[in-house]
Amino acid sequence: MRKSRFTEAHIIGMLKEQAAGLPTSELCRKHGLSPATFHKLKARYGGMDLSDAKRLKQLEDENATLKRLLPDAMVDNVLLKDLLGKP
Repeated sequence: MRKSRFTEAHIIGMLKEQAAGLPTSELCRKHGLSPATFHKLKARYGGMDLSDAKRLKQLEDENATLKRLLPDAMVDNVLLKDLLGKP
């Protein structure tokens, strides 16, 4: 997955600027992103504090690690069953 050029702190800051009354078009022009990207970020990070966003990132990283480990464990189980001759 492509790394975002905006940090969680920057994204939360942009959302707070918009909540303070800055129009979305002006905000997008100021930060150099498209309105579609802004709305995608708002859907993902809207209503979060910085600590919540960091926790979300940590959980996503942990989930990705576990998703990589599961297939390896399944292959090991199949190999062990084949060695033991169990169906």
